[in-house]
Amino acid sequence: MVTKTLIRVGHSPDPDDAFMFYALAQDKIPTGDLQFEHELVDIETLNRRAFHGELELTAVSLHAYAHLHRRYILCNCGASMGDQYGPMVVARGATSLADLGRRTIAVPGTLTTAYLALRMCLGLDFQHVVVPFDQIIDATVAGQYQGQPVDAGLIIHEGQLTYAEHDLRLVVDLGQWWHETTGLPLPLGANAVRKDLGGDLIRRVHELLHASIQYGLEHRPEALQYALGFGRGLDQGKADRFVGMYVNDWTLDFGPRGREAVRVLLERGHAAGVIPELVVPEFVT
Repeated sequence: MVTKTLIRVGHSPDPDDAFMFYALAQDKIPTGDLQFEHELVDIETLNRRAFHGELELTAVSLHAYAHLHRRYILCNCGASMGDQYGPMVVARGATSLADLGRRTIAVPGTLTTAYLALRMCLGLDFQHVVVPFDQIIDATVAGQYQGQPVDAGLIIHEGQLTYAEHDLRLVVDLGQWWHETTGLPLPLGANAVRKDLGGDLIRRVHELLHASIQYGLEHRPEALQYALGFGRGLDQGKADRFVGMYVNDWTLDFGPRGREAVRVLLERGHAAGVIPELVVPEFVT
């Protein structure tokens, strides 16, 4: 009997991550002597868990990676990149960017790249309340979360496609702002492998992640049908659009421009005083 090496995988319960991991989660590709066990958790929880190295392979925000670079190495595949689009700030009424600095904003976590980008965009530490990402739209509509005021919401995942259905207005698209500022796509999330696995096992895990993404892209209808189960109210058209936004050529390989975008993000985050040390990103080779 062959003893298999357990690889615990953490990713968000949203359509793009589900699409990426479809082949691995549904045993569509052979994994040899590796056994993958999947845990679906929101990204901020995954960010926090990564400090303890609980998972061998995990999705992380690139903001969180700046704090985790000694424990994890970035995969070249599995990126979530927004090219002239990304996390958005929405509000109930007409609100200017300048107004946001005086408002309380619901955010999906202080280690998310969305939070980092908004800090850099506003140029200040704004008032915020941490709200689970899938409750931010409701909290913004209600104007409060657990008794705390909410004037605007920083939305990620499918909320970027559904906020207008709740009569909310766009204040800023941080992916557009980032592109206008740097000319680069906004790197939001990545997959990272724990460094203590060693070079050979890291490369094998990386190859299987790449194969899973490739399988999903080559079998798009069935992978999309699977991903639709994680859409929280998205119809098939919106789910298809959302997956297309965040599972694309960037996801198969960051490429030179994508890796440069990560470097610039971490450099500017440090210069803005949000990231405590200057981190040079390290990728699986």
